[in-house]
Amino acid sequence: MAETSPKCRALDIGTLGAAYAAGERPADVIRECHARIARDASHAVWLVRVTLEDALAKLAAAERRRAAGASLPLFGIPFAVKDNIDAAFLPTTAACPAYSYVPERSAAVVAKLEAAGAILLGKTNLDQFACGLTGTRSPYGIPTSLFDHRYIAGGSSSGSAIAVADASVSFALGTDTAGSGRVPAGFNNIVGLKPTRGRISTSGLVPACRSLDCVSVLAVTVEDALVVAETAAGFDADDVFSRRLPEAGFTPRIKRDAFRFGIPTVPLDFFGDDDAARLFSQSIERLETLGGTKVAFDFAPFRACARLLYEGPWVAERLAAIRDFAADHAADLLPVIREIILGAAQLSAVDAFAGIHHLAELARRAEAEWTKMDVMLLPTTPTIYRIAEVIADPLHLNRNLGLYTNFVNLLDLSAIAVPAGFRGNGLPFGVTLIARAFQDADLAALAGRMHRALGAATVGATGLGLPPAPV
Repeated sequence: MAETSPKCRALDIGTLGAAYAAGERPADVIRECHARIARDASHAVWLVRVTLEDALAKLAAAERRRAAGASLPLFGIPFAVKDNIDAAFLPTTAACPAYSYVPERSAAVVAKLEAAGAILLGKTNLDQFACGLTGTRSPYGIPTSLFDHRYIAGGSSSGSAIAVADASVSFALGTDTAGSGRVPAGFNNIVGLKPTRGRISTSGLVPACRSLDCVSVLAVTVEDALVVAETAAGFDADDVFSRRLPEAGFTPRIKRDAFRFGIPTVPLDFFGDDDAARLFSQSIERLETLGGTKVAFDFAPFRACARLLYEGPWVAERLAAIRDFAADHAADLLPVIREIILGAAQLSAVDAFAGIHHLAELARRAEAEWTKMDVMLLPTTPTIYRIAEVIADPLHLNRNLGLYTNFVNLLDLSAIAVPAGFRGNGLPFGVTLIARAFQDADLAALAGRMHRALGAATVGATGLGLPPAPV
């Protein structure tokens, strides 16, 4: 495991809130985080940094609002955003220099978090156009694992995950279409919350697959991730895919001490990663100690659905998002991104409708499986790879990493990835709890208990202990 930095401190929201209440100056925390970010240029994490002067000016404005009586649940909490999410007057690149533009307005989610008192410190690296789960597809460099630099950090929200895992910020925004928030969370010993589609506005987000995209939250605890997500959530009339909460009782509750969790009937594939298989078995046992009853379900429709995202017509939605740019700037796309996105041009409207019909069939089969369980437990990823392995075989290994994540947005599910221990070589392993749409809060309550039940002794790569559960 990575050693604790001598300058590292706990940045979870509860600890910072208590420190501020005891008299610590938020400006000192922001200065400390800003200095830490400036020192750490070794992991290709930060693409744009907010100046210290601008960050302190935002903090001073938040202090004035709070003094005037405003409720600021995230007052003085430092955060980062993935660089496919707009922040006013900072460049948005989506990890493609030729695509870069400077927006005059922040994305709706960034504006909400800043209105709640959070302090933006910068924008983070990603797989180009959020296309990939490895974190290796960026012209700005490859963010490497904090636990072993030979290994990938996961993507596409690679920089956001590392910024949280090394305690540069309290939380970070990622995006999650195929697992881009959950996979790097699993590889960095942190939490990755993927909300129900449409609960957090995607206005101001460079689309990957616009109908499926979610803004995700990366944090050190489930409780922090949920606070951020609930602060950011809400209907946005400017986002055509934004959704209102259904009427009370529309979605069944997940009971605290008597719930059914699904495990696939067939053995899961870990691609030879015996440590991952062992840690997943331990996770099953821990969930049973929390009152869960293990039930078997057929994973086949979910696995078939996962293949649709990159092997079916939904890849054409990635082309639709940047069609004009891609037509004029094909040479500015990384080769693997160019192959994936421009290859979608050969898909037809007939292919699209055939894919929609196939997805509907799979969704109907999946509905039958959901009658057997309240939540699903899966590995976040089946294994982890060295950077050299991914560069040598980028498409096949990326597909392997999405085996247990790709289906979630296509089937309109909610999910939270939590740490679940370390392999013998010191690399983190994670599991994901998955539930139906709009069960985010219930799922988070269970995930928070599971995170602690799994014996998570440290957060990220800091060596710092997991903060106590909120009372």
